[in-house]
Amino acid sequence: MMTSFFSARRRLGLVTLLSIALFAGSVPAEGTAAGEEEAKPSEADRRAGAAAHKEDALPAVLWNDTAGAKARQVQVIATGYTAGVESTGKRPGHPLYGITYSGVKVRRGAVSTIAADPKVFPIGTLLYVPGYGYAIVADTGSAIKGRKIDLYFETKKQVFQQWGKRKVVVRVLRQGSGRLTEASLNALNEAVAAEKRLPGKRLES
Repeated sequence: MMTSFFSARRRLGLVTLLSIALFAGSVPAEGTAAGEEEAKPSEADRRAGAAAHKEDALPAVLWNDTAGAKARQVQVIATGYTAGVESTGKRPGHPLYGITYSGVKVRRGAVSTIAADPKVFPIGTLLYVPGYGYAIVADTGSAIKGRKIDLYFETKKQVFQQWGKRKVVVRVLRQGSGRLTEASLNALNEAVAAEKRLPGKRLES
């Protein structure tokens, strides 16, 4: 009887353990409904996450990848100016109205003209200015000395509403040679408008 009793208890114990194991396996994990698998991120979720990460990153996709990665970064104080009398002392009708130090006309486009200290950024230097876009040094200014740049806008209202005065870190995509022509600026704007980024050959020229 003793042997049968202990054998029976051992069998009962095994049955009990097996029942517990089976029950535990049937209980859904915390946060998961019964009969459902653990939620996995969908393809749409993965794409959304990747897009959010891209937005947080510097916009290197806008320029030639190699140049963007190697670009020198410089912190500057950036202000805004117009071609008007409040900034240049010239009014429409003046023979030099809207004409920069380099000789090209001011413009706000795919690549906009800006003023800088030529000792820091020579004429023709190509920059990427966060919040403003591509910019090329075409002008100078009596108050623009050292690490300061002046961004061109078409109206005073745009200067105050869209910019004001900011401290930004610009990327130097191409060092200028000291000169800039209307033809080269037009070609650069056309290339960016067509390709939506700076072609590598334009950065090397």
